[in-house]
Amino acid sequence: MKNKFLGALIGSFACAMFVLGSGGDASAGKTRVIFGGGPAGGTFQVVANAIQVYKPVKEAADFSVKAQSSAGSVENLRKTDAGKQQMSVVYSGHVWLGREGKMKNDPKKYENVMAVGWLYGAPAQLVVRAGSGIKSAKDLVGKKVGVGNAGSGAFANCELFFSHLGIWDKIERNAMGYNDAAAAFGNKQLDAFWLFTAFPSGAVIMAAQTNDIDMVDLGADAEASGFFKDYPYFGKLSVPGGTYKGVDTDTPSFQDSALWVANKDVPADVVYNLLSLIYTDEGLAHMKEQKKTFKDMSLKTGATNIVTPFHPGAEKFWKEKGMM
Repeated sequence: MKNKFLGALIGSFACAMFVLGSGGDASAGKTRVIFGGGPAGGTFQVVANAIQVYKPVKEAADFSVKAQSSAGSVENLRKTDAGKQQMSVVYSGHVWLGREGKMKNDPKKYENVMAVGWLYGAPAQLVVRAGSGIKSAKDLVGKKVGVGNAGSGAFANCELFFSHLGIWDKIERNAMGYNDAAAAFGNKQLDAFWLFTAFPSGAVIMAAQTNDIDMVDLGADAEASGFFKDYPYFGKLSVPGGTYKGVDTDTPSFQDSALWVANKDVPADVVYNLLSLIYTDEGLAHMKEQKKTFKDMSLKTGATNIVTPFHPGAEKFWKEKGMM
């Protein structure tokens, strides 16, 4: 009798572990959504956290959302494609390159990652000390530079741009997150640090509190080198003067778009229902309260600047709203 009871108990436990391990929520019958964000100090993680804590999302009957930190865009692309994350934030350029099998040193085609919506434009930013004499990225030769986390979109785009300029192998590269880079910069351990995120960045604000800073005109470097011709998914923009303490003039740069993406196997109704909660007046107000970066999120912008296929649940939502 004891052995039968023990066997039944073990069988029940094994069954429960299988359900939980498969990504479901055994206690509530919900679809479990792991939402990949990014490193501390970056906007990707703010997106994931903001969606997780939004009250209507927390109270949803058919899914639960759990924000998970990551190295950033490239890691999110790979984990979402593999189903280790059901949703995440990935740069539009990486979604496109991944689908085409054109990622650097990676011919794999990441075709399981589908667009849900446009979130914001993310510009390149290169921070230096005021009076350093560094006026172009090419002046970084021989310098110590923070280039973003390995596996992040910041790192990948830094490598792409600096390789295009012919300086990637001529700088002392330090792979680290934004906050760590700002701290190292403040301690004079770095001459410059690179970001690929929306402004204002908390890490740059931090750096400007301990040093007089300046920002490099990356737009001029991109124009002169033919960067926009070779990589047409990047757009032009400027970081407005006054965004950061001590930087009073506009700084030309280039940007990619940060996209909300999902694995193709996420149920269409989950994607549709989640969009229906976030893209309300209340949901958008909540996102904008988390960070000013999300000021351009709206029904009008959500289906724009996307050149890769939409998830069926997102396609249904945007078509119903008349945006596709």
